[in-house]
Amino acid sequence: MSTEKIRIAVRKFGPFESALQKLWDGYCAQTGCQLQAEMIPMDLDDLHKAIIEDDGLKNGDWDIAHVVTDWLLEAWTDGALENLQPRIAQNPPEGFPDGWSNSLLSMQQFGEAVAGLPFHDGPECLIYRKDLFNNPFEKQKFEEQYGKPLVVPQTWDDFKDIARFFTRPEDNLYGTVFAGFPDGHNTVFDFCLQVWTRGGDLLDQQGNINIHTPAAAAGLDFYRQILRDKSLIHPGTMQYESVQTGMAFARGEAAMMVNWFGFASMCEVIDETKVKGKVDIAPIPSALGEHSASLNVYWLYTIGSGSQHKDVAYDFLRYATNQRNDKLLTLEGGIGCRKSTWVDPGINAIIPYYYKLEELHQSAKMLPQLATWAQIAHLIDEVVLNAINTDVPADQLLAVGQQKIANLK
Repeated sequence: MSTEKIRIAVRKFGPFESALQKLWDGYCAQTGCQLQAEMIPMDLDDLHKAIIEDDGLKNGDWDIAHVVTDWLLEAWTDGALENLQPRIAQNPPEGFPDGWSNSLLSMQQFGEAVAGLPFHDGPECLIYRKDLFNNPFEKQKFEEQYGKPLVVPQTWDDFKDIARFFTRPEDNLYGTVFAGFPDGHNTVFDFCLQVWTRGGDLLDQQGNINIHTPAAAAGLDFYRQILRDKSLIHPGTMQYESVQTGMAFARGEAAMMVNWFGFASMCEVIDETKVKGKVDIAPIPSALGEHSASLNVYWLYTIGSGSQHKDVAYDFLRYATNQRNDKLLTLEGGIGCRKSTWVDPGINAIIPYYYKLEELHQSAKMLPQLATWAQIAHLIDEVVLNAINTDVPADQLLAVGQQKIANLK
């Protein structure tokens, strides 16, 4: 076997790691490729540093990398990513582009150039324990306590009541769990959802970021209250990022959570799950009188502009994104991106809400595509953490954060 290696920067997550190893082994068996794959799993901040801040994709340290759509414009304008369009034109992936929803092809398109192929998806949604919500005893008890029926919450006020009702530390069960770990991602996504579900927006009429708005203040106040309220939230909330949050839910430690669709799907397929067959999804709650919203952030396979193995890398990406292997990723606990996977009878037999992905995409919003988004996200993260850890009024915190964002230009 060749001692030459192809290096792959991987988003750290068990199902991604196991799926990618199976894909590489399958690819080598099919093609006779002799390269060894060195796959390095990394948390978000470490991954961003390795592939973008340290120029890893540009200088050839990494041949292939998982890149999240938050980072795309930054990586593209920095010259870190190979344009896949000439290779796609010559030898397209199976069923390209019609095999994917447009919502998973748009963000990596820069003019005629294509910066990556969809790897893993799953918009944010409300994930809940249907066994708890459908339990006649729980229904009766909730109605006696709150004077209203126990149903999947459509408003944030109902969400809070239900979370408090299901918090039972003696049973290691909590009403909800959030990903409060300060990595510039999870709390930022939660903040955006709070703004959108209160009728607000992140952009002003000129297309500039503006977080100093009434909807943002109301959302920040609510988020601050709920993350501080030990009577309704999992005690690991401020230490957990999204993967740890998903694992806590899979272990049966939370009645509901707002999180990525993939963490619902994971509950049906991973060995550690204690809630298989007990989970369902619904739209994210909103303020009274406002509409639900979802967030679509997805992961891509990309090729580094400095890679010495671009032909093999692209050939592997074609293999990894075919129908069979998109399904394989799903069965490992990731989320396939192809329409064929979403409607696959076998997948929906295992994950009975999988077909709802298409519907989620229709209400899903995208984050603003800005080269400075990673810096903006860290500033928003700072605002949110200051809200959680101090009593400074939300309006004041947002004004300071907005000034810092304005100074980035």
